[in-house]
Amino acid sequence: MTKARILLIGSAIATLAASGVYAQTAQPQPMQPQTMQMAPGSAAPMAPQAQQPMTPPPQNLVAPAPTDPLVQRRNANAEANAEYRASKKASKAEMKAQNQQAKAQYKEEVKNAKINRKADKDAAKAELNATEPSTPKDTGLQH
Repeated sequence: MTKARILLIGSAIATLAASGVYAQTAQPQPMQPQTMQMAPGSAAPMAPQAQQPMTPPPQNLVAPAPTDPLVQRRNANAEANAEYRASKKASKAEMKAQNQQAKAQYKEEVKNAKINRKADKDAAKAELNATEPSTPKDTGLQH
């Protein structure tokens, strides 16, 4: 039993050491000393040019894909939920835009219908007045 433990501990340490080698980042290059340059035609040295600080190139650290099926399922569910929420939000915005457009079109149709109805009423009234004689309706006869 103790031999098995020693082997397991030893293999774990070896694995950590091997993964540590891969995890090391690139070493920055040493800075080169700046030399003073002489200005042409003068005895005084020129000031060194300003250099921008060195920044290491950006590294994209990506975790390895987990092999645990429960973790994979959780990640897949989270991704599916995010996708669903995004599509729901987009469809809700689209539906809102369609409703606003339909409402504006309806208001325009109602406005035009009111104008047409008033014009029809005025035309019918004018026609009725044109065909009827302009005599008073009461002739004074009693029944």
